[in-house]
Amino acid sequence: MRIVRLANFVAPRSGGLRTSLAELGAGYLAAGHEPVLVIPGERDGDELTAQGRVITLRAPGVPFTGGYRVLWRRRRLAALLAALGPDALEVSDRTTLRWTGAWAREHGVPAVMVSHESVTALLKLTWMGSSVSSAVADGLNRRTARAYHRVICTTGWAAAEFGRIGAGNVVRVPLGVDLDTFSPRVRRVRTQYASEGQILLVHCGRLSAEKRPQRSLTTLATLRAAGLPVRLVVAGDGPLRSRLVRRAARAGLPVTFAGFLPGRADLAALLASADVAIAPGPAETFGLAALEALACGTPVVVSAESALPEVVGEAGASVAGEDLAAGVLAVLARPERSRRAAARARAEQYDWGTAVRGFLAAHGTLDRRKAA
Repeated sequence: MRIVRLANFVAPRSGGLRTSLAELGAGYLAAGHEPVLVIPGERDGDELTAQGRVITLRAPGVPFTGGYRVLWRRRRLAALLAALGPDALEVSDRTTLRWTGAWAREHGVPAVMVSHESVTALLKLTWMGSSVSSAVADGLNRRTARAYHRVICTTGWAAAEFGRIGAGNVVRVPLGVDLDTFSPRVRRVRTQYASEGQILLVHCGRLSAEKRPQRSLTTLATLRAAGLPVRLVVAGDGPLRSRLVRRAARAGLPVTFAGFLPGRADLAALLASADVAIAPGPAETFGLAALEALACGTPVVVSAESALPEVVGEAGASVAGEDLAAGVLAVLARPERSRRAAARARAEQYDWGTAVRGFLAAHGTLDRRKAA
């Protein structure tokens, strides 16, 4: 099949969506299919890569998002889709690209929407009350479910908002993790960030409002106030970075803002060096960074409001609210060898090969329907 994949809001250099697109594309290619990814960028481009053909369309940046771009020009994108002639369409944007579901139906192309975010959870982070946000989310989700042949959700938590409206075309396919790159056996960089006897925490993720990175600083402050020799490394960048730097400086918190790490091996080295990773985002539908930490043998403390308790299982802890210190203390109370072994064992339940087969199974079913 020629599987044309569309995505907006792809971080310029890293991020869970960028990683997922790359791994799935490479898997499709290895399985004998023809993946074509279309994304927005600073300039037009068309190249063959390890994940197949990648077409970049020049698109404007979205203000205050730290580099996100969006494919706004519908006519241009529709013309490109017609020229590509996809056998299947896979869309990773439930908002600005939802119109492509109607395009696919009009042209007889089976289409899948990948739900990388929970509309319900994101709206709850706004000024809307719980009842209003749920009602708005239900309306948007009904449109999504009607627009596409299949909706792929990576966790039961992510699928729950579609279950609430009775959508019958939802399939669950967990994502995976690179178990070779992210491993307890990778080199360590602990001495760059912590001294002997100190506890090293790592926050890895985009520094944006929906990720709630300030919760990691709150957690650090609580642990320091309790007398623990804790340090925090924040890996990642985003629009909230300067605000977080100022807060850490005012409070005298021992935080290293490492910024964007240029290589996956560098990220793995940091994650493997930490005692605990923190994933505080309340709207995460899967949490690839948390899974990468687990693969490195590092337990993760997560927001109980997100899908991450489902992913992390007993290999970490989950805490509701703004302060995750109780979860860090619970994890540290476990013997180091057993907690690290549990983390790696949990990550080994997720691999990209299984994820690719699950995504292709959804596409394959649709392709057979089209042929019939």
